[in-house]
Amino acid sequence: MTYKVLVVDDSSFFRRRVTDILNKDPQLEVVDVAVNGQEAVDKAILLKPDVITMDIEMPVLNGIAAVKQIMAQSPTAILMFSSLTHQGAKSTLEALEAGALDFLPKKFSDIAQNSDEAGSLLRQRVAQLAKKGGLTRRSLSANRLSRVNITPSKQAPFSTRKSLAFTEQKIAEANSVKPITSAFNKASGKVYKLLAVGTSTGGPVALQKILTQLPQDFPLPIIMIQHMPATFTHAFACRLNSLCKIQVKEASDGDVLKAGCAYLAPGGRQMLITGTENAAKIKIIDDNSAKITFKPSVDVSFGSAAKIFGGNVLGVILTGMGADGREGSRMLKARGATIWAQDEQTCVVYGMPQAVAVAGISQLSLPLETISKAILKEIKHG
Repeated sequence: MTYKVLVVDDSSFFRRRVTDILNKDPQLEVVDVAVNGQEAVDKAILLKPDVITMDIEMPVLNGIAAVKQIMAQSPTAILMFSSLTHQGAKSTLEALEAGALDFLPKKFSDIAQNSDEAGSLLRQRVAQLAKKGGLTRRSLSANRLSRVNITPSKQAPFSTRKSLAFTEQKIAEANSVKPITSAFNKASGKVYKLLAVGTSTGGPVALQKILTQLPQDFPLPIIMIQHMPATFTHAFACRLNSLCKIQVKEASDGDVLKAGCAYLAPGGRQMLITGTENAAKIKIIDDNSAKITFKPSVDVSFGSAAKIFGGNVLGVILTGMGADGREGSRMLKARGATIWAQDEQTCVVYGMPQAVAVAGISQLSLPLETISKAILKEIKHG
């Protein structure tokens, strides 16, 4: 199967470059290009591409406005190209909130050591979004959740429940894993001292959805590991802080973990938990190790949390590409911690949650819309 791609950028050089890179993959075909946001909207409706690559700064209609119109008229998976500046970060976050699914730095040297590696990464990201059905799938899933109200206390129509159960059962059977329930029915009764969340592709929107539903008096500290460039994490933390009742900040070296505060791991570095369970602190370190792909890494942060908090952690793995978080979650579970994963239907990319589910590490696989309520019930708050 060949996936259709629309490339949108006001630079003819960049359009040609992206087109040449994507067309090297036999699964991908650039069916057309657009030179501004309005042309992108028109061609999205006409051509119905599987994926759109979108610049932000363009004439006539900018990328953010184009994303909003495409989402409203012809929902499509959109990958944004962004500059690694503070303003670029703010604009990219606005585009993600408007409906774009993922982003990459526009300067390819910022994402890879050479052009071949950068091209491979771009093709991988576009192909992954295309295979998953991207935003169209997420949009339909969200609409379905809204219509049938799939929550722990209310059930979907039998046909929907049967389909979801069948999918989970087949995935589990294929990997010799016991099927994971997708409904939160009863709190475990455990005592928690920390909420730890790891995510990647699709994470900014997922984190915003969860954190904005937490009350101001949330009784636990929260650590969040989101795969994101260094120039983005500060802007993302500020954005979340302006939207949430709890306090959200980019983590700094020496921060003392406090209840009702969420600490976002800074991009390009590693976030560790040190101290003791009752006097835990954050340690931020530089990491030049070639063995660890992600900076920040969910595995690194979760592993350090396991050493300090043992089993008193509720860990949640959200949407994301790859398997970062699996080994850190395994360490937490070995200490008695609880691990949950976002379900496939509401993930932008079902990679990281699938990794912990297939390994038999996560106890629950939950729709994004229900995670915040499930967290509050599990910790017996509210």
